[in-house]
Amino acid sequence: MTTLATVTSGRAARRRRTALITAVLGALVAVLFVVSLMVGQKFYYLDTVFAVLGGQQVPGASFTIAELRLPRACLAALNGFAFGLAGVTFQTLLRNPLASPDIIGISWGASAAAVLGIVVVGLTGPAVSIVALLGALAAAAAVYGLSMNGGFAATRLILIGIGLAAMLSSVVSYTLARASEWDIAVAFRWITGSLGDPSWDRVVPLAAVTAVVVPLMLYRSRDVDALRLGDDTAAGLGVGTERMRLLYVFGAVVLLAFATAGAGPISFVAFMSGPIAARLLPKAGGTPLLPAGLVGALLVMSADLIGQFALPHRYPVGVVTGVLGAPFLIYLLIRVNRSGGTL
Repeated sequence: MTTLATVTSGRAARRRRTALITAVLGALVAVLFVVSLMVGQKFYYLDTVFAVLGGQQVPGASFTIAELRLPRACLAALNGFAFGLAGVTFQTLLRNPLASPDIIGISWGASAAAVLGIVVVGLTGPAVSIVALLGALAAAAAVYGLSMNGGFAATRLILIGIGLAAMLSSVVSYTLARASEWDIAVAFRWITGSLGDPSWDRVVPLAAVTAVVVPLMLYRSRDVDALRLGDDTAAGLGVGTERMRLLYVFGAVVLLAFATAGAGPISFVAFMSGPIAARLLPKAGGTPLLPAGLVGALLVMSADLIGQFALPHRYPVGVVTGVLGAPFLIYLLIRVNRSGGTL
């Protein structure tokens, strides 16, 4: 009886801490979102920001906040959330923190398709985003299909993904080497990731997909917890392993594809969000899907502010996350080598 009470109490404590940390992360996202609307070439106080958000017409501020800063802040938050959630889904299902969409070629599928569409076909505007979406889906299908030969194996999927990423990176480099100066400037967003030139045309599709896919993924998060224990254990608990893995991979790829179509492949956000969230949460505290999404939003919004205002020159958000992510990758490689491939 004492043992049962101890276990129950421990689970309740872990749930409370997880809920608290998730709430704190959500509050930080909200604060950073408001800060993004306040700062810029001209600083606006909170009363002005809330007046504009409430629909009032404030000379000068209405256009700057509602048409320039608000879509950029929404795009940053949604992209970071989508990248973070998609990244931790792959890392959890494959039980390896290195199994990020950045590493296994899915982001490069979107980039290669977009760059080819811009340079070779001459696509512009929403057409480029559609091509990038199809490229990410095609890359994910190729990696998953090739890795299923002889049954599912996480290590084989990661290695195939790394090989595909290298191949697609070469395609991008070759295409850009033959591109005009104008095409290179347009394609730059699809290499590094950028929130420049934001518009509601980029925000609305991602927001709609997020509103549909994320609740479905969170609703079945217990099945992901079971898959973390291994296929045999999950099957013994009544989870259809292949069906659930395929559904979650598809959901993560859709999020990643729409996020990449909106702002390009913002590097290392999907890679860093899951491990950071896992270290904030208690051990055995469940799958960190929602916390990882919030961490991703914080990373992108913080990196965007740093790239705009904290450095001598302005840099795309992908440059800042790349600088942060490179040492984090080295840290994770050392940790995985010492303790094994788990979050």
